Order: sequence, then C-alpha cells, then structure tokens
Amino acid sequence: MSETPVHGAHGRPPTRAERWAAFKRSPFLPATVLVLIISAAAGLFAGSYTYSMANPTPHSIPAAIVGNYQPARAKAFVGGLEKALNASVKIYPYRSRAEAADAMDAQKVFAILDFRDSGRIVTVDVAGASGASVAQLLEQTTPRVGRATGVSVTVRDIKPLQRGDPRGLAVFYVSIAAVILGFVGAVQLSAHAAALAPLERIAFTVAYSVLGGFVIVAIVNWLLGALRLPFGESWPILSFTMFTCGMVFTMFKTLFGRWAMLPTWSLMVLLGNPSSGGAVSWALLPSPLGTIGRWLPPGASVNAQHTAIYFRHHQHVFPFLVLAGWSLVSCAVFWTWRHRHPGGRGREPAPATG
Repeated sequence: MSETPVHGAHGRPPTRAERWAAFKRSPFLPATVLVLIISAAAGLFAGSYTYSMANPTPHSIPAAIVGNYQPARAKAFVGGLEKALNASVKIYPYRSRAEAADAMDAQKVFAILDFRDSGRIVTVDVAGASGASVAQLLEQTTPRVGRATGVSVTVRDIKPLQRGDPRGLAVFYVSIAAVILGFVGAVQLSAHAAALAPLERIAFTVAYSVLGGFVIVAIVNWLLGALRLPFGESWPILSFTMFTCGMVFTMFKTLFGRWAMLPTWSLMVLLGNPSSGGAVSWALLPSPLGTIGRWLPPGASVNAQHTAIYFRHHQHVFPFLVLAGWSLVSCAVFWTWRHRHPGGRGREPAPATG
C-alpha cells in the first residue's frame, strides 16, 4: 500500500520566520539566554573581584600629625612616604594625641604620626581594625622611609583585630552571608510561596531576615567563637541587611519578572561585594569602587558591622540611612506596581445574588 503524497503548506519546510517563532515559544530561548548570561557573569564575577582585590594599592591615606616636629623634617618624611606608597598622604594636624586618637576611632584617619625631638623621632600608630591591609602596608613602609630620611620610626597597632579574625575578613564573610541569603530568601519565596499576597511577602521577608540574622550571630559568635559580636548591634544590622537585599530582589522581580536575578546579582555581588571595603579597605580600592561601595547595601552592612565590633562608641548613621533608603525604595516600587509581581492570590468570585 503506497503512502499518499503530502501537498500544501503542511508539506513544505518551515520558513525562517516560522522556525524563529517556534523557537521563541519553546523553552530553548530562555535556556539559550541563560547560557549566555551565566557565561558572561562568570567572567564578570572573576574580573570584578580580581580588579578590586588582586593588587590593592593605596590612592589617598588620611593621617593625623601631632607632637613637636620641625615642618621641614616632617614634610620630608611625609614626602618620602608618599613616594614609597605611590599615593598621597593627607595630613590633618591635631593639637593633642588624644584628639588624634579620637579621630582614628571615628575612622577619619588611618594613622597617627606623633613626632618628637623636633621631628627626629616619630611614633606611627596604626589601627588594624580600621583596615588590616592599610595597617600592614604602613608597618612595612614607614621604617624604610624613616631610614631614608633620618627619622627614627616606631610602629604600633593601637586598635588590633580580634584573635579570631587576624586578617580582618570575618566581618566581610558575615556580611556577605547576610547579603546573599537575603536575596536568595526572596528568590525562594517567589519560587515556592508565589501565592503570598504583597503584605504577606513583606512580612515573611522580615521573618526570615530577623531569624537569619540571629542564626548568623549564634553560629559565628556563640558556637564557633570566631568573632566577638555585640549582639544588640550585630543582630539588627544583619537582619536589616537581609531584609534590604530581599526587598531589592522583590523590586527587581516586579520590574523585570523572571530576569530579576540578573540586576540583583550584578548590584549585590558583581559590584557591591568587591566594593564593600570588607576584604580590601576602601583606601586601597580603585577610587570609583571606594566611592560607589559606600552607597550600596553590602558596603553599608560591612561599614556598620565593622564599626559596631571595633569602634562601638563611634557608630555612624550613614550606613543605616543607605540600608533604609534601599529598603524604602524597594518596598515602594513593589507596592506601587504589586499587580505586576508574578505572585499573589486572585480574588474569589463574589457569590451570585438573585
């Protein structure tokens, strides 16, 4: 029995336009886009961290100067230090060492140059807690400059890091956990609790943020003993960070739908974490990153947590304003365009009357 030949439109090969239309309707289009995005993100992820952390160099180091010094000798020492560091050293004179120490606690300066004997002797006080990389650089460089300029140099670390955090990275790891789990939590709510109403979604974001911040403190401080965290400050900072990052993803989910992870990952991980000042002090970051990082949630979290741990009596309001600003904007965008968010429960139809 012979087959009947197929005639007409169903027998011809599909046109290029028809193949493209079929491809757009298939799952292969988003899968192909994801392949390209993930490949690019891998390179950008490695590049962003390498650019900011592989070879940190100072650009401008603020330092306090006190004591009995001869201006010419002090100028020669500072000039030699700038040449050795290949960076500018911004000098701020203080009337007493106590005032200079207070400026260091307020993280206005990274070092104190206390001159004696008309500038022939200088004690260089650094603060490892202000930035381990900066303190280490000054500890290595100032004695060499002193020998070259005829100045006797003594270096002291007057604000050292905790024993469980010798390189100053624990605060960065704690904060990055809050940042990543903050928006991952929102991702999971969208995936597994899509029927949540807008207020319910915000409430559950608050819930996992508060509990998550507590668990981070409990494990890092009480269980591992790696870092002594001031519970009354560290817990709210971590929770605030998680909530902010969760709501940022929720905002992007409202604006961009299934592609919300792309701007979230770019903002928080590719840009925010390398510029946060947690792994490398802001003074050693490329200048654009050092400026931008202060205005992003990861940088605000690191800043607030770092100050709470090492400079408790000099906490700044700025990082909290940054977190609050991102939270308010994210919540406002989500609430204003909540009808666009791919979630929520539809209204039950009204009962028929008759």
